[in-house]
Amino acid sequence: MHALEVKNLSKRFGDVQAVDDASFVVPEGSIFGLIGRNGAGKTTTIRMMMNIYLPDSGEVILRGAKVGQDFRSSVGYLPEERGLYKKMKIIDLLMFFAEIKGKKGDNVKKRALDFLEKFSLTDRQNSKLEDLSKGNQQKVQFIATILHDPEFLVLDEPFTGLDPINIDILKDIILQLKKAGKVIIFSTHLMDFAEKMCDHIAMIDNGKIILSGSLKELKGQHARRNISIKYEGDISFLNDLPMVEKVTDFGNATGVRVKEPGQSQELLKLLVGKGVIVKSFNANEISLQEIFIEHAGSEEKEEKKSEVQYV
Repeated sequence: MHALEVKNLSKRFGDVQAVDDASFVVPEGSIFGLIGRNGAGKTTTIRMMMNIYLPDSGEVILRGAKVGQDFRSSVGYLPEERGLYKKMKIIDLLMFFAEIKGKKGDNVKKRALDFLEKFSLTDRQNSKLEDLSKGNQQKVQFIATILHDPEFLVLDEPFTGLDPINIDILKDIILQLKKAGKVIIFSTHLMDFAEKMCDHIAMIDNGKIILSGSLKELKGQHARRNISIKYEGDISFLNDLPMVEKVTDFGNATGVRVKEPGQSQELLKLLVGKGVIVKSFNANEISLQEIFIEHAGSEEKEEKKSEVQYV
């Protein structure tokens, strides 16, 4: 069963078609990633899902019923543009936002203090928000997003501005919420996080959904001719091999796409024969980053699109 269905959403701002006939489904009990480059249409899509922007056409269906204002009261929404009352004390601010969502009392305060402890902010509970760093302000906003124990979470670029330690804390909390049966939707341009965390994705580019479905199935469909290798030595000769369609350097690993699915073992023999030390050789392996580049286009295309930023 689908928790949420986005059907043919479109939104234009002047001459810019920010979202163009976008459709995808979010399964129950899943972590769903809306992924794409900056300016692809992620935030505009999310704002239509949240009923902040009215779509020019299309609709959002929540468990069989069209989404309205009641959805906003039952969801935890972390916007890309953070907005909190900077003069308020942290603990007062958290209790205020929980009460707006209908939750108050000692249990809510204990929950708030527990989250502050997880993010190493217990000693700042009586500080004003404006006295915190931007990263700590983001952590407070995330706590405010989940404090009322929403059934749905919609997180727009949640990892931006956080250091690796706090990213890991945030990731663990999101995974715990998934185990508790929450439906989690987050947008990101960071393919690594999406690949590690998401069960299902929709890839958006230039306002259009260009790929959607189970991440496992999508990777399986795209991986049949792909090999990921880690090595020591010179592999420049691969660029001249007739069997090799593409070589992509990802820093710690290199992706190689052969022309036929059965050519992976022949490639391994050639590497060894050329004296290359092969540390790992994963046939039928492809990263979400590779799939994204394949479908969303070149860097030149990205730079051209980035001139207009309707996110």
